[in-house]
Amino acid sequence: MEPDLVHTSEGMSIVTSLNLDVVPRVLSIAGTDPSGGAGTAADLKSITAAGGYGMAVVSSLVAQNTHGVRAIHTPPTTFLAAQLQAVSDDVTIDAMKTGMLGTAEIIETVSAWLDDHPPQVLVVDPVMVATSGDRLIDRRAEHAMIQFCTRATLVTPNIDELAVLTGATPATNESEAIAQASDWAATTGVSVLVKTGHLTSRRITNTWVGPEGVRTSAYATRLAVTSTHGTGCSLSAALVTRLGAGDDPATALLWVTDWLHEAIQHGEALNVGTGQGPVDHSYRSRRSLVETPPTASKNPSETPSLNLIQGEVR
Repeated sequence: MEPDLVHTSEGMSIVTSLNLDVVPRVLSIAGTDPSGGAGTAADLKSITAAGGYGMAVVSSLVAQNTHGVRAIHTPPTTFLAAQLQAVSDDVTIDAMKTGMLGTAEIIETVSAWLDDHPPQVLVVDPVMVATSGDRLIDRRAEHAMIQFCTRATLVTPNIDELAVLTGATPATNESEAIAQASDWAATTGVSVLVKTGHLTSRRITNTWVGPEGVRTSAYATRLAVTSTHGTGCSLSAALVTRLGAGDDPATALLWVTDWLHEAIQHGEALNVGTGQGPVDHSYRSRRSLVETPPTASKNPSETPSLNLIQGEVR
């Protein structure tokens, strides 16, 4: 089957076909980042930026900043289960993404909960291998993660994680990565997002590879910046939000690729940290505030107001 290729124009806001009538309730299960660039912090910012209502369950407490990870504390899985149950007892979850699930026990706990609470959309960011190539979880957890990925709607591995999923050597170019993803998707029935950000091409491509062989790609120009901390978290969180809102894969992928490209482009201006800084999740939102100023009503009684008089809020 010939691939269905879709292109984006960098710097152009893509709003056509977005479903803006739904605010999806999106749950992230991931580790923390006290510096705000990755993990649940990035997920919640991305979910909001993509038009969703974000919720977070913490799998691991991570001491990290823009220079790297210093320490990880993993609470008991009984507390993880309690967090999950607290959310599902009260809130309908439309879509869900997982990030860092650092042990086999954590993965098994989340999987057991999902048996009773399956969301309409599940995006798995299979955090197993760092950008440096270092393994982040042990072999038992890797095996559990590979099995866990088969229950997803979409998985979003980096190049090294795709190799772990498929049992292959890491791809050296886009064609090899798409071939690996195509074989795995056809075998499991789960879609794969192939990301070429870790390769050396001048153009970055995000390609949605479906089980039936249909491919949708969105392109962005590679930027010479250092503000890329948390890009994987941000991409998967924004993407699951748009899918949860009812967008088709092509529309969701186009919007998210365009939004993240803009967020990366303006990340350095945040001046957060002295290492690999975060992206600017809120750049587009702040820009819209300037472009769409509030309209004053001719009748003051029709305009909501907040009056501060002698410390009293009215």
